[in-house]
Amino acid sequence: MAMTRSEFLRLVAAETSVLAASPILGASPAAKEAMHTRPIPSTREPLPVVGCGTWRTFDVGQGTEERGRLREVLQILFDSGGAVIDSSPMYGPAESVVGDLLAAMNARGKAFIATKVWTRGREEGIAQMRRSMALLRTNRIDLMQVHNLVDWRIQLATLRARKKDGVFRYIGITHYTPSAYPELESVMRTEKPDFVQLDYSLADRAAEERLLPLASDLGVAVIVNRPFGGGGLLQSLLAKPLPAWAADIGGDSWAQVLLKFVLAHPAVTCVIPGTGRPEHMKDNVRAGFGRYPDAALRAKMLAALPG
Repeated sequence: MAMTRSEFLRLVAAETSVLAASPILGASPAAKEAMHTRPIPSTREPLPVVGCGTWRTFDVGQGTEERGRLREVLQILFDSGGAVIDSSPMYGPAESVVGDLLAAMNARGKAFIATKVWTRGREEGIAQMRRSMALLRTNRIDLMQVHNLVDWRIQLATLRARKKDGVFRYIGITHYTPSAYPELESVMRTEKPDFVQLDYSLADRAAEERLLPLASDLGVAVIVNRPFGGGGLLQSLLAKPLPAWAADIGGDSWAQVLLKFVLAHPAVTCVIPGTGRPEHMKDNVRAGFGRYPDAALRAKMLAALPG
């Protein structure tokens, strides 16, 4: 029977409990160093390399227990030096949950809030973006993106105007599947947004061919979604022992190995694995510390793929 990620993490925690008791060896990365940052090309503003996605994971009700877990997820992100929280009107109540939690934590200043417009028509787009800001309890969005390129010509015009007014700090475009890459490439070339968000993982490297090099050439920041290949890749690897070479990059879980593979690409600015579980957030943020694989180690990682 395959081991789940939570079971794997509990096993690792048990095996390292002696080290955890040491104030030196067991200290969290954040206690010794800051999470890595990378500059947003359009401004050179440093952005922490590991953030948090909210699709499905923040789609919760008013329950105290589930909201308490999500508050802990965000606290772990901030305590580790992370900042990016990515959401969308498409994600059910996720925007309102993020807004409520940040207000309760008095943590708006720690967050780099990224959300999206996901509708057609100028007026509908404006109304949706205003609603997102109200739900997120902020009068300024760090990054507003056109979700899945829906009506991008109309929506980008509004985004540019709101950026000029100072309502949005950055603007971007998103998609989550390689089938959209030709259109994504075309929009990147003609519109040169501040950010592009796309899917990229050890098992889905189509973005390496054209989009990541293009982002570097154009000076477009890259946020990576689906870094675990939709989750199936991570689950398949959990049944395998962690290779010895993982220690060379400070990786003590498969999740960290997968995230470090993504972050090893020089075009990638930030990765946003989605989670609503504190133990997973603790695991994910560790990918923002230490070394990243070189070309030789990336080849070993590819060889580790199941099948």
